[in-house]
Amino acid sequence: MTIDAEFRRSSFCSNGNCVQVAMLADGRVALRDSKNPAAPAHVLPARAWTRFNAAIKGDAVGCPAG
Repeated sequence: MTIDAEFRRSSFCSNGNCVQVAMLADGRVALRDSKNPAAPAHVLPARAWTRFNAAIKGDAVGCPAG
């Protein structure tokens, strides 16, 4: 799936191994690997993206902070 949207990456990304995010006009969110932007993007419903962010901020997925 080709996504015609402006992808952005986190300000915490410093080594090029980043996830890029684009907010789509229909409310969904597209994710892609910055190392391979031509690959298909993963598209999530807005609700799934909101829950994912809440889990990360609450460290529910075991990600180390900073």
